Amino acid sequence: MADPIHQFQLQPIIPALGLTQSGLYMLGAVGLISAAAFAATRTSALVPGRLQSLVEMSYEFVASTVRESAGEEGMKFFPLVFSIFMFVLVLNLIGLIPYSFTVTSHIIITFALAMIVITTVIVYGFMRHGTHFLQLFVPSGVPGYILPLVVLIEVVSFLSRPISLSVRLFANMLAGHIALKIFAGFVATLLAAGFWAVISPLPLLLAVALTALELLVALLQAYVFAILTCIYLNDAIHPGH
Repeated sequence: MADPIHQFQLQPIIPALGLTQSGLYMLGAVGLISAAAFAATRTSALVPGRLQSLVEMSYEFVASTVRESAGEEGMKFFPLVFSIFMFVLVLNLIGLIPYSFTVTSHIIITFALAMIVITTVIVYGFMRHGTHFLQLFVPSGVPGYILPLVVLIEVVSFLSRPISLSVRLFANMLAGHIALKIFAGFVATLLAAGFWAVISPLPLLLAVALTALELLVALLQAYVFAILTCIYLNDAIHPGH
């Protein structure tokens, strides 16, 4: 595939069910996460093994993130935040495997995850606080003559959250994999170009460096998605400014 965009095209796996490789990878990610959690907790040892340590570290990392961002009361949303974090992280890491598919490079997937978060915020906010949840859009201490403008800005900012949350993850994964594909293509092209093959290690080194950077981005984007989820959920728990 010379065109770096071809790697993002959906291919039907089971047309009758509408299952594409994107759906297959998501099912695989859920199965992998579930199997790892089950294997790690089935026989909990006082001195944990590698898998148990990894699962426990992931649990504690997300739990501390929730407590720091949304308080102890935010722990009621821990299953949601942990599920989103692990789902995004595993899909990002799977996308780094050669010839695999990067599910999070499709904005429809990232937007769906963002809408789950925002819908949870709105539903819980109104369920717990009723119309007082609308105080989220009315900052305290604002003079009355500019209050309508401030409220409008707050509403637009809130409505843009699912867009920014989804585009951030989608754009980072898309751009990184396009860059990797381009530099990997340079290596093959230079190797086939005779004399220019002597400089083929240069794009190869850049591809290796980009792979390391993409690994960092995969971890960082999963964390950013999780911590922004916690911040938005904190607004539903404490809507007052």
